[in-house]
Amino acid sequence: MKVVVLGSGIIGTATAWWLNQAGHDVVVVDREVGPAQETSRANGCQISVSYSEPWANPQAPRRLLKWLFQKNAPLSFHPQLDMRQWIWGLAFLRECMPGRLAPNIRAMVAMAEYSLHTLQAMRSELGIEYHQVERGILNFYRDEAELDASQKAAGVMRNFGVDRRIISPDEVVQIEPALAPIRQSIVGGDYTAQDESGDIYLFTVALAEQARKAGVEFRYSNRVSRLVAAGGQVQAVELIDANGLFQTLSADAYVAALGCWTPHFVVPLGVPCLVYPAKGYSATFNIIDESAAPTVSLTDSAHKVVYSRLGGQLRMAGVAEVGGYSRALNTKRCENMSDLARGLFPTALDFDTVQHWSGLRPSTPSNVPLIGQTRISNLYLNTGHGTLGWTMGVGSGRALADIISGNPPEPVFPFLG
Repeated sequence: MKVVVLGSGIIGTATAWWLNQAGHDVVVVDREVGPAQETSRANGCQISVSYSEPWANPQAPRRLLKWLFQKNAPLSFHPQLDMRQWIWGLAFLRECMPGRLAPNIRAMVAMAEYSLHTLQAMRSELGIEYHQVERGILNFYRDEAELDASQKAAGVMRNFGVDRRIISPDEVVQIEPALAPIRQSIVGGDYTAQDESGDIYLFTVALAEQARKAGVEFRYSNRVSRLVAAGGQVQAVELIDANGLFQTLSADAYVAALGCWTPHFVVPLGVPCLVYPAKGYSATFNIIDESAAPTVSLTDSAHKVVYSRLGGQLRMAGVAEVGGYSRALNTKRCENMSDLARGLFPTALDFDTVQHWSGLRPSTPSNVPLIGQTRISNLYLNTGHGTLGWTMGVGSGRALADIISGNPPEPVFPFLG
């Protein structure tokens, strides 16, 4: 079967790889000059199975009200004249109902665990190196109330078999000595030894090259114009190629893995796709003092930012701005991130050469991604992973390839169709 995959981030590239491995003829289309140039380019790089919990929870509305009056709030809502944003926002509030938390966590953890195991097997088989670190994720807290509140979601995860261990301030510093200078401000933490981190960009580029060698065709600098449908099926993808000329590409099946842009192409066909962008920021620092830099992937719960070691660099990421499709950098956000990193690791990092970046995370109100067959029988979705595209990416691609191939997917997950 010939399959067209739209998008070459971690989601689209992984989907293409597994479709190829299942024996399909695969063509990948992307508007950028190569793979992983947008949301998969420079994110926080955590593979956080044990923190696969939704933004939408019973405490979220109260926190959002508080953050409305903070300039550097970790999650902010900027109203737009966009009905999709308001529909998404109302659906988000619905997902904050107490009865929604456990089923959403269950779905997210199931896909995240499957994806981690899939990634580990791929890493071994394909020999891909991407600055992977297998030392777990350490979440540290500076507020007793926040530590106590976080344990509700952690308790739900432990019920699903996730080993998320509560630790003392001394244990926090024992696991990551680079935090010793702020020991007195730490009230506790939780630690998950099975989680990982690694450079999503390096992995995706390497996987795309492996896929190309295996026979997958990649068409870069090709912008999707629309999906052409007739008779209840997609008949073709209309493209504008690198020379500015219109082309059509036909296949037996089509996968929309276009991140937050997916609704623009599938909703006109009558396919529901409640995905909206949440802009995130990252800062990448060169390490100048190895002894003062962290080696364990960290989450600073107070500021909702993460830190991941990538060879000789430290990647910091966080923030979620729900307010449209602009990737413009907010200077104050960037300065605040540098100040936070300086407060933790003042001598470890080169703050004069920091590289700031922003990306649009494709988010569903529940944070449970949309994976599976749509009401149009030959159109499939793989989108809506929010902050967990790296955590769930390769597993999502493999599960969808199974669905397209007519095989039951392994994870217990609310697939579409």
